Amino acid sequence: MTTRVNTVLNHSDEEKGLHRSETTVTMPPELFEKLYLTPKVPQVGDYNKRFANPTPLGIVGGIFFFVGPVMLLFAMVFEWIMGNFFPMMAMGLYAVFWLSFGMLQLPTLQLGEPYATTGDPTGQMSPEYNSVIGIYLVVWGFALFTFFLFTLKVNAVFAVIFACATSAVWVLSSAYFRLAAGNYEAAASLQKAGGALLFVVATLGWYMCIVIMAGEMRITVNLPLGDLTRFWPRTDVDLAEAAVAHRD
Repeated sequence: MTTRVNTVLNHSDEEKGLHRSETTVTMPPELFEKLYLTPKVPQVGDYNKRFANPTPLGIVGGIFFFVGPVMLLFAMVFEWIMGNFFPMMAMGLYAVFWLSFGMLQLPTLQLGEPYATTGDPTGQMSPEYNSVIGIYLVVWGFALFTFFLFTLKVNAVFAVIFACATSAVWVLSSAYFRLAAGNYEAAASLQKAGGALLFVVATLGWYMCIVIMAGEMRITVNLPLGDLTRFWPRTDVDLAEAAVAHRD
């Protein structure tokens, strides 16, 4: 995988009588999709030459509040500025998920208080409270699964990340339903399984971050991501041209 460098020499500066060289780098679709996790399409303004790649910023984010969501929100805004549609959507999805799920875990909000009893003063062990969180995670699982389908256009690592995240959310929802039913042993086992899946997500996220940073820093480490773009039509074409070609 190589880049084509076109150097335009001998551009004169009429005012100062100086000569300067302008170097532009043309990035092939395969490298672009590896670094930005989105198909390369023609753009009016090439923001990728003006701004740094924000994708790894969101990938290194963790869970809850000031570790994950802050970095994800910044990455989402920068991906939007650069015109990278799918990473923008993915960063925004994860930012909102970790923020909302983190809020449910804050004891200071006392969200389980309406279900409080003498034996359960916080209400967080009540069937109603845990069933609500279980339903909440089921809905989020479908959202993550929808995004997983689109990661099949990018690479295998990204797809496995979303597949494991989807599975983790559904497994955790089962843990809350088991907790609501009073089956604490099964709930604990499901919670551990969900945590293990999220550990895989975090590990693959760091791996992908290393791959992208190595590419951006021009380090000759060819770590595989399992490119899936070769199974799809070319993306470095204008949408109008693609529509006309499909119609013909």
